[in-house]
Amino acid sequence: MRSSAQIAAMFVAAAIGSPVAAVTLGETDTFSSSSEGWFIGGGPGGFPATALTVAPTGGPSGAGDAYLQLTSTGSSGPGSRLVANNATQWTGNYIGAGVTAIEMDLNNFGTTDLTIRLLFEDPGVGPPTNIAATTFGAPLPAASGWTHVRFSIAPGDLTTVAGNVTAALSGATFFRLFHNTAPEFPPLLGPPPIAAILGVDNISAVPEPSAAVIMLLGLGAIGMAVRRKRAR
Repeated sequence: MRSSAQIAAMFVAAAIGSPVAAVTLGETDTFSSSSEGWFIGGGPGGFPATALTVAPTGGPSGAGDAYLQLTSTGSSGPGSRLVANNATQWTGNYIGAGVTAIEMDLNNFGTTDLTIRLLFEDPGVGPPTNIAATTFGAPLPAASGWTHVRFSIAPGDLTTVAGNVTAALSGATFFRLFHNTAPEFPPLLGPPPIAAILGVDNISAVPEPSAAVIMLLGLGAIGMAVRRKRAR
């Protein structure tokens, strides 16, 4: 019997045309022509996986810049919670790929403040064994405008929801973006229902700064300190 994550992945690949792939350094979703494998539903509640809406204009770059639009009702049942899922290009071994952070542009179009987090889990032929969420939640006030956000996903920057953080990062088969003021997701306390509209664009997998960049930054700081000392 296939898991809900596998069913969702097949739905996305067939209905949206996204290839099944593993996360790679430099992966970027710009939503210029499709939802790029992002969907709602397909989880343990049995709700059907449905492709998310792509707004054709109004992204961070303005007119003509498409972006992913998430809407939640705040009631009960399907669509009541602000959650977006991916079971294709954002799965795999984040540690092995050298991905230590995920950056994106977010816009809270709604009237309620949001806290956005990321979640990694590994459902296979059964429920996930390992689940980890970002300890940092990006605060987005109502009518925030486009805001660039960086989520560090180093093991020390994640909260264990179930199992082991490192295992969740190295064997992710399901990736979520969701609203919750706390880094929690089922089987613990799940995201609360909320009426919201969220814009998402330019989701990127990035590495930690290279040694060369760190060295240049260090030399720059030393140079500034020397100049200040001479100016005294």
